[in-house]
Amino acid sequence: MLKIGLFCAAGFSTGMLVNNIKLAAEKRQIAIDVNAHPQSSLQNCVADLDVALLGPQVSYTLNQSEAICKEHNVPIAVIPMADYGMLDGEKVLNLALSLAKVEVTQ
Repeated sequence: MLKIGLFCAAGFSTGMLVNNIKLAAEKRQIAIDVNAHPQSSLQNCVADLDVALLGPQVSYTLNQSEAICKEHNVPIAVIPMADYGMLDGEKVLNLALSLAKVEVTQ
């Protein structure tokens, strides 16, 4: 099971995106565990993750977040603004899978 953490300003604005990612994974029969958290909790959550994704509104924390993730060998990226804004669970799932180097056929 792939464990994905989405990190945003307060932890709740990504809730709908989390649901859409779950639906996309379910449709493709991919086992994931995905949750939203405030970016300030990254340090406490990272050890339990396979992939970390930042919401565009906290992209300014990327350098700090990368340093935290590097200590735990967890890949991290910023969710593209268009994918975040459109709540595109499929594209964000694909981003997470590519970061985790998981190859899954559609």
